[in-house]
Amino acid sequence: MVVKAPKMDLETGVNQNLVKRESWRTILTLAYQSLGVVYGDLSTSPLYVYKSTFAEDITHSESNEEIYGVLSFVFWTLTLVPLLKYVFIVLKADDNGEGGTFALYSLLCRHAKVNSLPSCQLADEDLSSYKKDNIISPAPTTFGATLKSTLERYRVLQRFLLVLALVGACMVIGDGILTPALSVFSAVSGIELAIGKEHHKYVEVPLTCVILIALFALQHYGTHRVGFLFAPVVMTWLMCISAIGVYNIVQWDRHVYRALSPYYMYKFLKKTQRGGWMSLGGILLCITGSEAMFADLGHFSQLSIQIAFTFMVYPSLILAYMGQAAYLSRHHVIENESYRIGFYVSVPVVVSEKLRLPVLVIAILAAVVGSQAIITGTFSIIKQCSSLGCFPRVKIVNTSSKIHGQIYIPEINWTLMLLCLAVTIGFRDTKRMGNASGLAVITVMLVTTCLMSLVIVLCWRKSVILALCFVIFFGTIEALYFSASLIKFLEGAWVPIAMAFAFMIVMCIWHYGSLKKYEFDVQNKVSVEWLLGLGPSLGIVRVRGIGLIHTELVSGIPAIFSHFVTNLPAFHQVLVFLCVKSVPLPHVKHDERFLVGHIGPREFRIYRCIVRYGYRDAHKDDSEFENDLVCSIAEFIRTGKTGINVNGEDLRKDFEDLTVVGTPSTHISGVQLCEDEDVSAELVGTSEHREIRSPHVTKPKKRVRFVIPESPKIDRGAQEELRELMEAREAGIAYILGHSYVRAKQGSSLFKKIVINFGYDFLRRNSRPPTYTLSVPHASTLEVGMVYNV
Repeated sequence: MVVKAPKMDLETGVNQNLVKRESWRTILTLAYQSLGVVYGDLSTSPLYVYKSTFAEDITHSESNEEIYGVLSFVFWTLTLVPLLKYVFIVLKADDNGEGGTFALYSLLCRHAKVNSLPSCQLADEDLSSYKKDNIISPAPTTFGATLKSTLERYRVLQRFLLVLALVGACMVIGDGILTPALSVFSAVSGIELAIGKEHHKYVEVPLTCVILIALFALQHYGTHRVGFLFAPVVMTWLMCISAIGVYNIVQWDRHVYRALSPYYMYKFLKKTQRGGWMSLGGILLCITGSEAMFADLGHFSQLSIQIAFTFMVYPSLILAYMGQAAYLSRHHVIENESYRIGFYVSVPVVVSEKLRLPVLVIAILAAVVGSQAIITGTFSIIKQCSSLGCFPRVKIVNTSSKIHGQIYIPEINWTLMLLCLAVTIGFRDTKRMGNASGLAVITVMLVTTCLMSLVIVLCWRKSVILALCFVIFFGTIEALYFSASLIKFLEGAWVPIAMAFAFMIVMCIWHYGSLKKYEFDVQNKVSVEWLLGLGPSLGIVRVRGIGLIHTELVSGIPAIFSHFVTNLPAFHQVLVFLCVKSVPLPHVKHDERFLVGHIGPREFRIYRCIVRYGYRDAHKDDSEFENDLVCSIAEFIRTGKTGINVNGEDLRKDFEDLTVVGTPSTHISGVQLCEDEDVSAELVGTSEHREIRSPHVTKPKKRVRFVIPESPKIDRGAQEELRELMEAREAGIAYILGHSYVRAKQGSSLFKKIVINFGYDFLRRNSRPPTYTLSVPHASTLEVGMVYNV
């Protein structure tokens, strides 16, 4: 039986099927589905944990102290980090249902004014998602108030917080490169026991590369076509390793449960000392994929993820590790010496050696599913970074119209594939791959711990003692593993550091250049008084049509407009200054999407429209967006609302105020836009609505009309304004875009010149234009070039 996923609004990503928190049947269904999306990576860790741990630093002796100590470490690490930290604490720190590093950063941005987005407005704080947080300033005498004021006062602390979030994002990207290589290679390594040891080395790497190439090549089709297979594959894998674990416990060592005592950890470290400490880098791999529980929270519910881990994943993993330890406690000399210690040697061969073949196939499928989940997560973190102005604009393709979060980024996909193949071919063994992957995983967890401690104080308004206990307890555990991973710098751990450093440079250069460019726009914007001095005709000829001027400014007139007006003698009869911006929220509701207002008096026919998206919202295509935009302006004209001063400034200064207007779907009783191929010019009325149509034009290709409510009545000025808007829409929309050439101004330091003139310029030329998300048609585009001396 195939259970349909909850209906999803693609643009906002908000579940419309809200019964998922009410119906136990729905919760259990979501828990089952989360196995394939969330736990693929974590469930395949038994393939390589023991093999990586015993690779070099420690040996498996007859006393079994090493294997029992490793099992004890694995048990308590799985219990304290994924179960206690993530399932019972971190999952509660969601950002309106979304999780991940940027969700924590977004929460902090709203509770303390540390937002890195320069286009933030006071009106953004009126969004319903802001109000859901119930943001209340802490009492002035509390530590929370002191911490909040300190963060808001010092820019260096705000930048440090942003860099901390970016470090976590970069390590997630690094994990997206290393995890597929490690998981697939470890799964394929089982073929070593099926063929001669002199031949397996010629098969493992090529087969791994073929699987990885196929995995990345199929990304553009999306996972929704085969996603229904993910949960059964992981479920089958978990049942398989559980059964193998139970068999090995019963067959080889029924008292292996004693090794769960923390005393065995002490005995392990006492005997192995430095070697045991260094081997923690291999034990760390047992919690790879734990961060996915939090990062993929937006696809499911807290309860469904908690149930899936607590009652299915966690017991299966514990049984698998106990079973391997039980087998190894009775087998100190492995027949295949080249394979040494690993998962496949513990697979029972009571019937025949061929029993390992189905396990090998299931393991490879589970590794592919786990790799798919981390690749999708990498696409998601890149999109979030780009939305918050910390990554160059890239092409984002929504591969599913029903499932939120299923996106594909071509440039990132092929980059990941090349780097993943390079890691596989370069390392060719799980030891160095494990060292690299472990450092990436534990760094993300450390970042989460640091951000979480701030969330406890600033967002949850809990005692600072509780936050200190959290960061000291979990931070100490993670710092221990981090040190063990970092000591392997020359043995593979340098890879995630190098990758994170490269991505961090790209992010910092892009963020710095974008910030300087915005500051130049603000400093050189044209005052509204200049516009009013031109008169209603703006001193030029007004031609039919809508001129859509794209700008990043939320107030004032961009310099590009004055640059255009001084060089061309005509402009459109309706001008719209359009700003598409992101807010530090995962989603913005449809009825709060647009902010619309007049610039200058009504007869100027100049409007400002600010379109707000959350960092996880999908953008609409060009035709639908155009209709929503025009309809929202028409609804603003019809209602004639005064609006709000969104920037907290004196209205007389900028002569504009904005009104919150939703998309047409949110005001069914309001203005609706209709386009007809062949209609007469007669006015048609009904008992409920009346229609205003544009005058007859000879052989029009498409006629535009507004259907407006009969009540309340609108004045003649608004009717005339609506008629002009219809005429302009019928004539067409032209996009006026600024093509900026950013250069460091004279007197800048050499470092700044290198960053701006070479680094930022290279990234700008090789990234998508600012209006790419709007799918602007080339035939309707006019670019105006300007030099920005920042």
